Amino acid sequence: MLWRGRRQSGNVDDRRFSGKGIAAGGGIIGVIIVLVNLFLGGDPSVVLNQLNQDSPSQQLSPKEQAADNDRAAFVKVVLAETEDTWNKIFSEQRQSYSEPLLVLYRGVVESGCGNAGSSSGPFYCPADQKLYIDLSFFEELQNRFQAPGDFAMAYVVAHEVGHHVQYLLGMTAKMEQLRSRLSDEEYNRYSVKLELQADFYAGVWAHYTEKMKNNLESGDIDEAVKAAQAVGDDRIQKESQGYIVPDAFTHGTSAQRAYWFKKGYQTGDLRQGDTFKD
Repeated sequence: MLWRGRRQSGNVDDRRFSGKGIAAGGGIIGVIIVLVNLFLGGDPSVVLNQLNQDSPSQQLSPKEQAADNDRAAFVKVVLAETEDTWNKIFSEQRQSYSEPLLVLYRGVVESGCGNAGSSSGPFYCPADQKLYIDLSFFEELQNRFQAPGDFAMAYVVAHEVGHHVQYLLGMTAKMEQLRSRLSDEEYNRYSVKLELQADFYAGVWAHYTEKMKNNLESGDIDEAVKAAQAVGDDRIQKESQGYIVPDAFTHGTSAQRAYWFKKGYQTGDLRQGDTFKD
């Protein structure tokens, strides 16, 4: 992605080196637990608070800090690009787009959904309408999930912004209402549909940013698709526990996530993103 020299979003609260963070444990299991419980409709504070551990904040070498700052600059540009895209889309529908705030942190951070650790992975908190990202996740994306590339990182940011779009459009509130009426198994099926729609919205962003800015490079979409496949429920379950439990899916299979991202990218048409129809 051609990003250097482009506008960086001002809607960023950078807490990475504030000295207030503590490391959070949990590793890949923590990621899975929070992915299952956190993203949409549940009470993430219960899970997130369990992940926190009272250990010192990780100290970075000058070289590591420079790399982290570079990632932060990239994420700020991606966030700015999502602002341009969603402001345009909402304006065309005669609506106002409320831009979310992105919180960058290392170790652990206090959110409107509870204390979030690095093991939780990137997430969107509806309670405060903020995105939270510990940039160390992108190392995990590359090393653990084998999904390298800057546009893999861009896909993650765009997916979380997709959850904010769902919040603005009232989908998150509908999910919260369903939670009290459905069994866990039934709710999980709806959670999958909501996650796939966020993937679709990430694809819509990619469609518009390429059309408006001509800033995508060869291989970018492949990187995003690979990242979407890497965080499919079936793949994560297989790697973490050795077997797959479809009834426990909350985000969709690798194939589903890739399909909906690509559909959003290919069409750029919000009307085709109704993942709840099937």
